[in-house]
Amino acid sequence: MTPDARLSAAIEILDAIEEANTAADTIIRAYFRPRRYAGSKDRRNVGNQVFDVIRHRARLDWWIAGAAGDMKPSSRLRILAAIVILDGQSADAAGNLFNGAAHAPASLDAAEQQLVENLVAKPLLHDAMPPGVVHEVPEWLDPSFQAIWGDRFEAEMTALNSEAPVDIRVNVGRVSRDQARKSLSIDHIKTTPTTLSPVGLRLIERARLEETKAFKKGLIEVQDEGSQLIALLCEAKPGMTVVDYCAGGGGKTLALADAMGMQGGSSGDGALIACDVSTKRLSGLDERVKRARVTGIQQLVLDDEAAVSELNEKADRVLVDAPCSGIGAWRRHPEARWRLTQARLDRHVADQYKILGAAAKMVKPGGHLIYATCSLLAEENEAQIKTFLEQHDEFTALPIADIWAKAIATPCPPAEGGLRLSPADTDTDGFFCAVMERKSV
Repeated sequence: MTPDARLSAAIEILDAIEEANTAADTIIRAYFRPRRYAGSKDRRNVGNQVFDVIRHRARLDWWIAGAAGDMKPSSRLRILAAIVILDGQSADAAGNLFNGAAHAPASLDAAEQQLVENLVAKPLLHDAMPPGVVHEVPEWLDPSFQAIWGDRFEAEMTALNSEAPVDIRVNVGRVSRDQARKSLSIDHIKTTPTTLSPVGLRLIERARLEETKAFKKGLIEVQDEGSQLIALLCEAKPGMTVVDYCAGGGGKTLALADAMGMQGGSSGDGALIACDVSTKRLSGLDERVKRARVTGIQQLVLDDEAAVSELNEKADRVLVDAPCSGIGAWRRHPEARWRLTQARLDRHVADQYKILGAAAKMVKPGGHLIYATCSLLAEENEAQIKTFLEQHDEFTALPIADIWAKAIATPCPPAEGGLRLSPADTDTDGFFCAVMERKSV
């Protein structure tokens, strides 16, 4: 692909991201699937251009608003601003790329030419930008983040807008972390042990894991270190009845299976039940289970009221990885920040309240209810736990540090009122976790 054709592709992809409610990387893969003429360098270049615009969108829009007159920001204008401000292209160079030739973006009109000239040599940051623009936060969310972090706001928001690392969870029921690391090194993939998770590895450089022997044999799973820690805090063991109430794609389900000794073997008298409201999402677990050589996972669709009621007060552990705003995963899905609205957040909060109450019915006396989100907002985390405990006096909150010491053993981050992980603090995705115990009769 020529440089101007790459820009056209980036504009098309950004338009598709704007219109869809799908992850940007999924849209990029779908775009290139029928375009086999695009080589790996083309796909990488276009992908980087797309994510550069998404990660700098607020600042690019601020400059466009001040320099474009009545024109509203669009994918085309954002790409144009990006090549001038981020890439340092001159006005003539921008005009040469937007030249109207086959596969190139249409030629600049007079207003766009004026915009380019106004933006040449402008810095990405400007003293007049408000904090929300500087740190790429939707304006309505800025006060919430300021309240959470105070003096740490800048560091936290900078980290949340950085590129996420690639972490691997080792299926230690089948192979040790060192053995998995050696296997990956044979395939020329360099890793380092994760700092907090005792079952994790972090890629030093990005690589295609799908082609490695370790992946094909089900010895590893791609999973953020923070997500690994949530699964470990469940303290799942062979012989237990464990429910993953919002299993989704099954990442934590597989981690629980490993802890329960279900890697190609038996969990004894135990049971692991993966639940979700969506049959389609649960069916996506099948291929991963087969590759990991896990046996015995049961699947339960939550609209089966009779089957659900049979689990009342039967589970030793119930993990509620609740649907949420996904703010903690913005490093991986930066486009999600521009899709989140107050109305959508309010729906998440209401759903979390209902889900937590329903899942609690499954916990037996002495059992644990583990509530987790990949959000950093208090209303989805600490406030939910406070409300739940006020209305369910049969449950009590447990100190995370005590559970961590038994289940993980590495130094525990501060966890008063619940564990809060963040890119700046722990170099993981953003997560919250609280563990509650149903009091014994």
